[in-house]
Amino acid sequence: MILTAAFAAIRQVFSPPLRQIVLRSLGLTVVLLIFVWGLLTKGLDLLLAAHPLSADYPVLNTFAYFAGGAGLVVLLVFLLPPVSALVGGFFLDEAAAIVETTDFPQDRPGAPLSTWSSIRSGLRFAGLSLLLNLAALALIFVPVVNVTAFFAVNTYLLGREYFEMAAARFRPAAEASELRRRNRLPVLAGGAVLAGLMLVPVLNLLTPVFGIALMVHLHKEIARQPAAPR
Repeated sequence: MILTAAFAAIRQVFSPPLRQIVLRSLGLTVVLLIFVWGLLTKGLDLLLAAHPLSADYPVLNTFAYFAGGAGLVVLLVFLLPPVSALVGGFFLDEAAAIVETTDFPQDRPGAPLSTWSSIRSGLRFAGLSLLLNLAALALIFVPVVNVTAFFAVNTYLLGREYFEMAAARFRPAAEASELRRRNRLPVLAGGAVLAGLMLVPVLNLLTPVFGIALMVHLHKEIARQPAAPR
């Protein structure tokens, strides 16, 4: 199930109908990352200017700037999932509608979420992702465990949020959440695909649109299955 959905999402991401959305998504993601980077570097400059390591040994201050810059790069990696979540909320309905129309023309199209619902969902997702990824960042100096924590946190978050956003086009939010819980294993598998993509430089910028396409397909597959007895 998940492999079929993943290959369909790859095909969709590079197809002409989604190309413009991919480019706009990339542009917005890059702009947000540049903005976040600017805030982080400004904060580092203010911190080091207010608390210089040594006036007599400027080389120590230079080293602090380089070390701080390297730390900010790592921090930016952990901030990419929240940024992706925010971007995904902007393009959810437009991208999902294209996937539904091109790959499921015989099905009833989903209902677009209201502007407020999209914004609220994106902000909630981004906020939760920010908190959990910063918690995972606390393990940065524990080899293997740090990557495992990053992967585990985002497997759960990306799977849950992207699936529920796709499902909410066809059912109430509470029902979408219940459907996700009843099918937690395939949803987690989809989240694992997205979390793995997050670890690949450059390609991770495609996560918002790829995540939407992936979860539209996964939701369709799950919705067509007979309901399991409770």
